[in-house]
Amino acid sequence: MSDAVSPLAPKKQPRMPTVEGVRIATAQAGIKYKGRTDVVAMVFDEGTTVAGVFTRSKCPSAPVEFCRQNLPGGSARVLVVNSGNANAFTGKRGRETTSMTGEAAAKAAGCAQEEVFLASTGVIGEPLDAGKFSHLLAGMVETAEPALWGEAGKAIMTTDTYPKYATAKVMIGETEVTLNGIAKGAGMIAPDMATMLSFLATDAAIDAAVLQDLLSKGVGKTFNAVTVDSDTSTSDTLMLFATGAAAKRGAPRITDPKDARLSQFRRALNRMLKNLALQVVRDGEGARKQVEVTVTGAKSARSAKRVALSIANSPLVKTAVAGEDANWGRVVMAVGKAGEPADRDLLSIWFGDIRVAHQGERDPAYSETETSAYMKRDEIAVRVDLGLGRGKATVWTCDLTKEYVAINGDYRS
Repeated sequence: MSDAVSPLAPKKQPRMPTVEGVRIATAQAGIKYKGRTDVVAMVFDEGTTVAGVFTRSKCPSAPVEFCRQNLPGGSARVLVVNSGNANAFTGKRGRETTSMTGEAAAKAAGCAQEEVFLASTGVIGEPLDAGKFSHLLAGMVETAEPALWGEAGKAIMTTDTYPKYATAKVMIGETEVTLNGIAKGAGMIAPDMATMLSFLATDAAIDAAVLQDLLSKGVGKTFNAVTVDSDTSTSDTLMLFATGAAAKRGAPRITDPKDARLSQFRRALNRMLKNLALQVVRDGEGARKQVEVTVTGAKSARSAKRVALSIANSPLVKTAVAGEDANWGRVVMAVGKAGEPADRDLLSIWFGDIRVAHQGERDPAYSETETSAYMKRDEIAVRVDLGLGRGKATVWTCDLTKEYVAINGDYRS
């Protein structure tokens, strides 16, 4: 957790309401950080359904494997998250830790181990001693209270400079439901399910299969369209919990993803996923600028996204943005190396509304002064039209500054 808050941080944080059926507790276990909370327990009422998406890394952390194992049950009673240690690449000891934590959490919440979900974030490859916090769980579950969303957002931070929150109230049928979300993530962020840790909860009554459909579809243009440094974390976890408590107030139970009554909820969820994903990008380690990369005119949407990611992940493009240099030649390079259909002579490039390149050469009207002034903004838009088809995609990233190197050069020391 850095002392200096990112200049791209939200000007004000939303006030997080309570979600009926969710109680929260945080604690200081001293796993890595001294003098701050680093463990969260989220306790859910009986009948809570759950959905999740996880990293596509071939070296997933022990908690990711634990969640994957329990997710098909579709039922959740307690979530335990720790920061400071990712419990990844920790072999048999890692599995022993999740098993011990799972047992302690199940006992504390009076539920089956299959209804426990775990997430860990922090350093990779160092054994996580469950003994540091498993003894705290009983007390945490007992004292958990509904209003601690703000505290939960802070406890899961690592190199983040600010906690990340989102909230919405929408109607399902005639009943208002609440949807809250928190996220953490600042480095090792690249799209591949799901880019960091994020937890959302609602009091809506939605079956697990429907919840999973909503979440799996929602990540494509949100969490799977952001990148800080092209590195997919071992621990990426995004989970959505629905307590069903709103049913007591007349909310209908949703059992089919095609149910028309879900439309407001779906829109709100997708907006929240995008909001949280962009907060992660804006807190990229050392970030000073948000960069939106849009590719149009590609052979297909998939092709457009690959080209957009090639641009967004290019250290040369990102350092040019950091230096406020309108070096569009680097964008040409990133398009060319993406391995997707492209034609040099059909290519057009814009920085904001300024067309810098057209039909394979510099735009005749190009003005260095005008473009340099645009590059001083803290939000930069790069658009590329390939001129080949109708495929389009947008991804978001941040610039690459000296601070990124400093933060990651001494992360463990």
